[in-house]
Formats: sequence, structure tokens, C-alpha cells
Amino acid sequence: MNDKQKELYFAALDQIEHNLSIIRPGTPFVEFNEKSWRIPAKYLPHRYTLAVHGTGMADEWPGILLHPDFDENFSGVIEENMVLNVESLIAEEGSESIKLETQVLVTSKGAERLDSFPWEDM
Repeated sequence: MNDKQKELYFAALDQIEHNLSIIRPGTPFVEFNEKSWRIPAKYLPHRYTLAVHGTGMADEWPGILLHPDFDENFSGVIEENMVLNVESLIAEEGSESIKLETQVLVTSKGAERLDSFPWEDM
């Protein structure tokens, strides 16, 4: 990867890892939003609007929007045994984008990754 690709990749990975770390059963969606990773301003125009969504054909419930798009009236709670997808898309004007996603099972201890794809180690 070139330097720009590494920058974008590590920002995306930081977002995924941070949001994975705060997934706990009993967490209201609004609290998840409050604690979620804050996307830097330079990446905002090209963001993917979902931080977390359910598993299915495409962006299934619960679609928890990224912090700038979150609706404070969107109610719900992360529950044990939910299967969720944690997402990131990082890009800035004139650059490529990095999109990462991992599927997790919500356990009593938090998010357990269901995929085995390794993150890049640089």
C-alpha cells in the first residue's frame, strides 16, 4: 500500500476496532452512538452512513447510523445473540476508499467476530 492507502486503511480499522469494543448486550442504540468512533471531518463527505447493521440481504435492522447521521429518536437495544455487521468506509476527495466490514455475534462478553479474515499487519 502507498502512504495514502495506509492512512485510509488504518482509519477504517480504527473505526471497526473501536466500535467492536463498545458492543455489549443491553446497550441502547443511542448510547452506542454516543460512544462510537468519530469520523474525522476530512472523511465525512464520502462516509458510509451506517456504523452497524443486522445481517441479511442488505443493511438489515438494526441500521445504526454513523454519528453525524444518527437520529436520537431511533430506539432499540443491542441484545445478546444478535448477529451484527460492523462497517467502515473511509475516503477523502480525490482518493481511493477503504471499506471494511466484519460480522459479529453479540455475546455476554461483547462482540465475537464470526469471520476469520485477518486484518492487514503493517
